[in-house]
Amino acid sequence: MTLAVFIVLAVIAIASGVAVFVVDSMARATFALAASFVAVGGELILLTLDYLGVVTILMMVMEMAIMVVFMVMFMMNPAGLMPMSMLHNKRGALVIAAGTFVLLGAGAVLVPWPARRGVVPADPTRMIGEAIMGPQMPVMVGISAVLFATIVSALVLAVPHGRYHQTDDRADRGEAGR
Repeated sequence: MTLAVFIVLAVIAIASGVAVFVVDSMARATFALAASFVAVGGELILLTLDYLGVVTILMMVMEMAIMVVFMVMFMMNPAGLMPMSMLHNKRGALVIAAGTFVLLGAGAVLVPWPARRGVVPADPTRMIGEAIMGPQMPVMVGISAVLFATIVSALVLAVPHGRYHQTDDRADRGEAGR
């Protein structure tokens, strides 16, 4: 059963990762990227790295949500739903990606890895969590929600009119209020 879930999550992660570059909208690409990260977080949880899996899911979902907010705010095309391409300089990107893959693959295979020292801890996930965040983890969880609420509140306060507000021609000519 675990193997089947692992394979399903792997297929979802890869398919949604590919979808990032196939869909024709920034918003859809963002949600595809979020789906890919959630699947990877599920993989980490399946590998009994619960802390890293949950942190990956929480961080990436919040990051993608914030990215969509800024996308709607700053793009000429609200919500990024008009067709576009995520591929720029396709030939150059392919060369860089292939070179990076070969370099990293060669490094992984050819580097003499050190022998393990010591023993594996009883709960490696907890050890990694403590090493990364220490006792500040509950504080960081609270801060992430506060930061998101602050961003949304700032947007609401900064834009008193709606996204589709049309300026009045009289205001442009300095005749407003006459």
